[in-house]
Amino acid sequence: MDVETRELRYFVAVAEELHFGRAAHRLGIAQPPLSRAIRLLERRMGVTLLERTSREVRLTAAGEVLLAEGRGALGAVAAAVRRTRRAAAATPRLVLALKPGGDADLLRPILDRYAATPGAVPVDLAFSAGERAAMVRDGRADLALLHRPQNDLTGLDSDDLHAEGQVVVLPDGHPLATRTTVSMADLRGEPQPRWPEARPGVTGHPVADTDQLLQLILLGRMVAVLPESVRDRLPPGTVSRPVPDAEPATLVIAWPRASTSRQVAAFVRAAISATGGPLNPAARPVSPR
Repeated sequence: MDVETRELRYFVAVAEELHFGRAAHRLGIAQPPLSRAIRLLERRMGVTLLERTSREVRLTAAGEVLLAEGRGALGAVAAAVRRTRRAAAATPRLVLALKPGGDADLLRPILDRYAATPGAVPVDLAFSAGERAAMVRDGRADLALLHRPQNDLTGLDSDDLHAEGQVVVLPDGHPLATRTTVSMADLRGEPQPRWPEARPGVTGHPVADTDQLLQLILLGRMVAVLPESVRDRLPPGTVSRPVPDAEPATLVIAWPRASTSRQVAAFVRAAISATGGPLNPAARPVSPR
């Protein structure tokens, strides 16, 4: 059975608002045709998506599934349109999303190595602290420099560029500050941050960037496990201690899993070459598509 993107868009709006009037206003249409469209969609699918009473609208189990799947489908369509339009541009370009200061000083050698590649195109830099992975998924960017384990890499392919150990950053009066090393077990129960675009299941206090986080640590509001290079920018009143059993902090180059762009593949190969080759010798080779 074919489901139109318009129908999915209508359903997602109602499912998110749980109110037909607000959903109709959001969509810029009248409420009666929206209600008819949802009823028609339910009849065609043979399922009840919404439970309606005079007081509320609730999602059924089937509606919960369609909401999740519908968001993904609409996002994929939007990404396809963006990538298609950009591919047809008179002057092809690549867009690289990255976090300010989050390139481990590797951006210049990567860009220089790619620029020396035959057929290289201009590279635009899109700086973002919290939307880099999303920008690649939805077609606003072709590639991104991301960090594992902090970022959610779902739906993306990636290769490792640079890895370093991690330390825990503490206010200098914290009981663990007297230790020479700290284990992950020692940090159980300690308030810790949740980064933008964190992996599913990660909990913690949301933080926007490292500067905000360091201020919260200084105030004694939390502790954080961070790459050891952060030691160079710790403010007075904070200390760092090695965490030997923490997963290494790894800078990765990421791109859409379904990418067929030769320029994306060329940029990834240049990034790997500029940083000394893949950290994992058994890593999947980059397709020259």
